Amino acid sequence: MAEYDPGWLAGKVVQGTPDAVIAADGDGKVILWNSGAERIFGYTAAEAIGQSLDLIIPERLRKRHWDAYQASMASGTTKYGSDELLAVPAERKDGTRISIEFTITLLRDDAGRLIGPAAVIRDVTARWNEQNELRKRLRDLEAKLPAAVEGSAAAT
Repeated sequence: MAEYDPGWLAGKVVQGTPDAVIAADGDGKVILWNSGAERIFGYTAAEAIGQSLDLIIPERLRKRHWDAYQASMASGTTKYGSDELLAVPAERKDGTRISIEFTITLLRDDAGRLIGPAAVIRDVTARWNEQNELRKRLRDLEAKLPAAVEGSAAAT
């Protein structure tokens, strides 16, 4: 069995995954943007690296995002642990709103100093739309149920 350098292999996994892998520095500037991020958000790595995470954060959510971001950078912790999946809206380069789910990990250098967060992000827009449509259909059916029950009782 061939041996591979773990760093090289990790880089291949990060770049090859269809999910977005994004890392930012302590100021919220993108420092890693993989091919999955290009596919999901529409920005090339060259366009995204060095830019603010505002690229993908809808304007109405930015204050809440940055308040939490700054708190995490100050404390060195995040309330979104390794077993938490966060679901939020995001924005593509063309302005399209999408639904994403992601996990966060805080990156540290070899001396233990906080570099910034990294996230693995999946576009779940299709699933969210389907679930939303099913919820709407269920509400419609539940609204019709009392009338159907009354009609059934009156017929007997």
